[in-house]
Amino acid sequence: MREQFEIRDHDGAGRLGRLAVPRAGVTVETPALLPVINPNVLTIDTGRLQSTFGVDALITNSYIIHSTDRVRERALEEGLHDMLGFDGAIMTDSGSFQLAEYGDIDVTTAEIVEFQHAIGSDIATPVDVPTPPDVDRDRAEADLETTETALADAAAIDTGEMLVNAPVQGSTHPDLRERAGRHAAATGLDVFPIGAVVPLMNGYRYADVVDVVMGAKRGLDPDCPVHLFGAGHPMMLALAVACGCDLFDSAAYALMARDGRYLTVSGTEHLEELTYLPCSCPICAEHTPASLRDAEDARRERLLAEHNLHVTLEELRRVKEAVRSGTLLELVERRARGHPAMWDGYRALLDHRDQLEATDPVSKGTFFSLSADSARRPEIVRHHDRLGRLSVPESLLLTVSKPPSDHDYDAVWRVRPPFGPIPPALSEIYPLTAETPSRPNAALRRAAVDGVARLATDHPDTAITFAHDGWEETVLDRLPESVALENLATIGR
Repeated sequence: MREQFEIRDHDGAGRLGRLAVPRAGVTVETPALLPVINPNVLTIDTGRLQSTFGVDALITNSYIIHSTDRVRERALEEGLHDMLGFDGAIMTDSGSFQLAEYGDIDVTTAEIVEFQHAIGSDIATPVDVPTPPDVDRDRAEADLETTETALADAAAIDTGEMLVNAPVQGSTHPDLRERAGRHAAATGLDVFPIGAVVPLMNGYRYADVVDVVMGAKRGLDPDCPVHLFGAGHPMMLALAVACGCDLFDSAAYALMARDGRYLTVSGTEHLEELTYLPCSCPICAEHTPASLRDAEDARRERLLAEHNLHVTLEELRRVKEAVRSGTLLELVERRARGHPAMWDGYRALLDHRDQLEATDPVSKGTFFSLSADSARRPEIVRHHDRLGRLSVPESLLLTVSKPPSDHDYDAVWRVRPPFGPIPPALSEIYPLTAETPSRPNAALRRAAVDGVARLATDHPDTAITFAHDGWEETVLDRLPESVALENLATIGR
């Protein structure tokens, strides 16, 4: 049991939590964003990260510090917190990114973890191998063995109160990610970053990111705090939290500002192309695109970075409220409409609906059916599973319209897409109080018919009649032959 991480609320696989960081003497509320700080170039004053932005934790690169004589000596003498002017939790990376970029680094896990401890890091990282996407299985397994050795080396070091990351690798092989997660969880280490996903995100392969994360989550224990390395664009935070990620680090706010790029929750805009600033953060309230373009280079970069950080943290607060209120999947769907690749990611998430259903609360606020893909949400799966446990009479009329006042059936139940059969006694219970389209499309009707079919299969001794209002044959063909059909659109003609 990892006592340093407390889960306080769930929605889907997303959660609100508290991560105790004992060496820093702070507790970080999750989901949390850790801005990436370059120890050589401070784009934003780190003291303002707490006072202005409310940031509780940041991440910096211990390998860069270790490799730069001037910075190394200062870090050893002053400690990271004084050197960076930051009182919150500080996580340090190990040089694995440089290893991925350049093929080799001149430091071992034992050396870099001990160095991270010496400079006062609160959460350290071993030298894992970030295996690129799409490599063959032999290479992915070989790299994974090297990473597992690094985790063992890190676990053998007495780090006192310093937490230690246990990165989860495995390339784009979900079963290897699951194996790696299971191994990492057994090490006794503290925080579990899912690594080497930046190339997938840079390629807009959000569906693959989802499959990788869900694979890792199957191996990790429920009380493992999960860090999605390199994920910090506001567009994808809701999706990543819905997958069960708790920590994120963002260099995007600074890197994109350097290139004149302006972050939004639906994508990235170029400052040169903007006529208006579609945001009300302090930077956007006080400036226009023209005034930002006319600013001196360093000032423009700082102002853009501050906007990018404001919009990212605002989205994270929005995600937290969605988890608390039980509307996270609705938020994910709204964000998914901003880009086709994000929609692929949302649909990939729903492919893992059984995994989501394991932690999804049985009762929330109102369920909103926003699209055909709403029919694949875990709430629908759960309702269909319940149908087999219901008490059903000998004869039953299922109807999509108002039940008739006179009938020869033992009972009449309504059918509502995408849920299917709804007994009157459950009609006021979540999620059957849902707001659904008055003109459901074929996908929602198919989900409803699947519910009717499930009821008929689970209760073969009940005579079931389904009264529809002209539903297409391709939908009705999903019903077993035992279900009698009535077309309300043709009755009386």
